[in-house]
Amino acid sequence: MTDDKDVLRDVWFGRIPTCFTLYQDEITEREAEPYYLLLPRVSYLTLVTDKVKKHFQKVMRQEDISEMWFEYEGTPLKWHYPIGLLFDLLASSSALPWNITVHFKSFPEKDLLHCPSKDAIEAHFMSCMKEADALKHKSQVINEMQKKDHKQLWMGFQNDRFDQFWAINRKLMEYPAEENGFRYIPFRIYQTTTERPCIQKLFRPVAADGQLHTLGDLLREVCPSAVAPEDGEKKNQVMIHGIEPMLETPLQWLSEHLSYPDNFLHISIIPQPTD
Repeated sequence: MTDDKDVLRDVWFGRIPTCFTLYQDEITEREAEPYYLLLPRVSYLTLVTDKVKKHFQKVMRQEDISEMWFEYEGTPLKWHYPIGLLFDLLASSSALPWNITVHFKSFPEKDLLHCPSKDAIEAHFMSCMKEADALKHKSQVINEMQKKDHKQLWMGFQNDRFDQFWAINRKLMEYPAEENGFRYIPFRIYQTTTERPCIQKLFRPVAADGQLHTLGDLLREVCPSAVAPEDGEKKNQVMIHGIEPMLETPLQWLSEHLSYPDNFLHISIIPQPTD
């Protein structure tokens, strides 16, 4: 299992070099220098950008500042999507650093949820964890935890403390030996080529005959357009955490090792780069 523990660490400590630039129409009292940051893939934009906010507010008048939001090449970035998912979905074929534009006005109400405080992020995060455990264990594990365990999950996540988080999260990754896996796999599949925000269905990690289901089995059932026919050309990349796992990988293993801290597998289907 030592190698597998390394996978958990690699996922947790994944970073994206990012350059934040203030939108050209924002009013400033002096020139706003860009701000560079290594963004944690597993976190949320609104949780890790306090320094970005302070940096740009220094050159602005208070009356010109309202809720900060971000966009990449014209697409507003949803704060409730993990950072790694946003990058994989929208920017994985672009050069680094990732260039994000910062706005302080004209909040795009139709595209983004407001994020009034860290409490809103915590509520979203814990809601995802509870939904994931409902799928995996009929909510039994998360409901048997004490309030301090829930707090430890959140504080470990918020403060980027791998050991603190996983001391509790490992309980959410266990299952009875006789069952070979979770009840259902918590996953969401995202595509930029469709208006549908994501695909989410009930899918078991183990087939009726006891065979382990693979990533390929999942895609063929819920998103067949993502998988190239055996004799056909590959049109899409299937990405989790910036890598393309082999389609033969058992879904149960992926769920235990490549889920985001919210306990979901966030899978991006993106068009194959043409270069």
